[in-house]
Amino acid sequence: MSDMYDDRDDQDAAFDEEALPDEEFALELLEEELRQAAAILDPVPPALRHLAVEAFALHDLDIRIAELSFDSVVDALPVRGATGAPRMLTFHAGEVTVDVELTPQGLMGQVLPPRSARIEVLSGPQAGSPLTTDDMGRFTCETSPAGPFALRLRTDEGVIVTDWLTV
Repeated sequence: MSDMYDDRDDQDAAFDEEALPDEEFALELLEEELRQAAAILDPVPPALRHLAVEAFALHDLDIRIAELSFDSVVDALPVRGATGAPRMLTFHAGEVTVDVELTPQGLMGQVLPPRSARIEVLSGPQAGSPLTTDDMGRFTCETSPAGPFALRLRTDEGVIVTDWLTV
């Protein structure tokens, strides 16, 4: 009697293996239908699509990341009675240091050792106006970034992007 049940289990297992491709096909069809319904009923906003494209554009194998090594909000000792103090940031990428001071009026910074660089403030869907360093590696921007931001520096030696921070 047990032989009969063993044969049946083998047949069920063979049947399940045969049904598997049909189930995969049905799941793929369901997934495609759901994708099309979502595209019609809840499309991706154009601004979000633009941000995603820009984020992908940052993917560059030659890019160096400048890591945050100092943030006055986290690392500095608070001074009693001081209000409205600027936020000081320091980033490092190898031998390059980028010091940044953020205020409500804008940002200013310096690339050390001094070198010429084109700098972009990456923040939101609009591309920031390009900045350039002076002979001492200093740069300024009249508007302070709102929300997440990063800096992209293009020098003769390559491209450096700072860590993303939220203001």
